[in-house]
Amino acid sequence: MKAMLINNYGENGNFEVSEIAKPEVKANHVLVKIAASSVNTIDMMIKNMGTDLPLSPDAPALLGMDFSGTVEAVGEGVTGYAVGDEVYGCAGGLADLPGTLTEYIVADSNLIGHKPKNLTMRETAALPLVAITAYEGLTRAGVKAGQKVLVHGGSGGVGHLAVQLAKYFGAEVFATGTGDNQKATVEKFGATFIDYMTEKVADYTAKFTDGGFDVVFDTVGGANLTNSIEAVALNGHISTTVSLLEIDLTPLHFKGASLHVVFMLIPMLHNFKREKHAEILEKLAEISNEGHLTPVVDNNQFLLEQVGDAYAHLASGKAIGKVVIEN
Repeated sequence: MKAMLINNYGENGNFEVSEIAKPEVKANHVLVKIAASSVNTIDMMIKNMGTDLPLSPDAPALLGMDFSGTVEAVGEGVTGYAVGDEVYGCAGGLADLPGTLTEYIVADSNLIGHKPKNLTMRETAALPLVAITAYEGLTRAGVKAGQKVLVHGGSGGVGHLAVQLAKYFGAEVFATGTGDNQKATVEKFGATFIDYMTEKVADYTAKFTDGGFDVVFDTVGGANLTNSIEAVALNGHISTTVSLLEIDLTPLHFKGASLHVVFMLIPMLHNFKREKHAEILEKLAEISNEGHLTPVVDNNQFLLEQVGDAYAHLASGKAIGKVVIEN
């Protein structure tokens, strides 16, 4: 089968058209004919950093994590899936798990779910990694109806889904960003927009809350965590996807607030509670089927052979929504 392999890591590394053996289904897995896959920031990090990241596969590498497609064969021990089922998931492209930049994938049945009925394959491929991350961040923070939730980076890949899911859970949602495009995205999904370039944390926290936000979902992270700590309520919760830094937690201590670090690759990397991802994917499909979850997909279309262009487009910062590659 055709695959786009990367033989040399680095910013100048190129994907090359290759022929590799079509994989055979095995126990507890399904063989999926891939319809589409999407590019995540972590995919670009693996391509550019290679073995500097401990989760990168050895070169030549088959990258790509997210996919949508159709089940072509079902392995022994698999229940709930049949040949012809449309599915989606995040199941490869790191460590020893072959990726999605090819025609077929043998995916662990605990890392997939049934495709949302009302989304296209292209839209569905945009969901798994970022939607699971958004769901985990909110549920681990205990989000519930009536709370005030702040999403930092509310128009981003994780952020725009976190806005929709927080609304689904019944929260009043606020989201930071800057510029007209980000404002439009945030408001499209029913959140109050906060321009972080012109509004100070103390000012918008006082303006919209009585003492702080119940939940802060920080998809920006890093130095921005200090802003999250400033904005969170007493005994509140912060979830973040980026905590690779040293930071003084004293202000967090005096607020009695909790910090949740979301690293959704753990089940894939460590074969740890993978069934949780299957459960979340089924729940996300249900939420989408009810009309409460739709990904923003970039208008640029890329075929499998154009994966290098797709990565470059995401790296350019000009993409609006998830970048998707179609087979």
